[in-house]
Amino acid sequence: MPYEWLKALHVISVIAWMAGMLYLPRLYVYHADAKLGSQLSETLKIMERRLLRRIINPAMIATWSFGIWMLTVNPALLREPFMHVKLATVILMQIVHAFLARYRHHFAEDRNAHSARFYRILNEVPAALIVVIVIMIIVRPHF
Repeated sequence: MPYEWLKALHVISVIAWMAGMLYLPRLYVYHADAKLGSQLSETLKIMERRLLRRIINPAMIATWSFGIWMLTVNPALLREPFMHVKLATVILMQIVHAFLARYRHHFAEDRNAHSARFYRILNEVPAALIVVIVIMIIVRPHF
């Protein structure tokens, strides 16, 4: 497969992953304020589960798969400092993903322990990480 196709598929996967990573915490903001057992709470549980299982998780797997594939085709990138920062930031994104998945389980079991404000702040973390990732890939700063 030509490298440009790998890159295109990687970018498409990243966009889908990040769309979900920005939307899921917003759902949590609404869910944290919803009354336990209410129709809204139960609807949000379904939306959160579907978003995570049908969009976020598959997009994350595709992102990692195409990214690793690109690095095997072009291993010289691994010698670049910008790539080290980018990969470290992607690992942080993966950790945020894991926390979001964990919080989904808490909501599903009606045992959320965080406020809507907590989720509003958490919603900013993927956005901040995206900024760093995009700068590393587009600008490729020299350290």
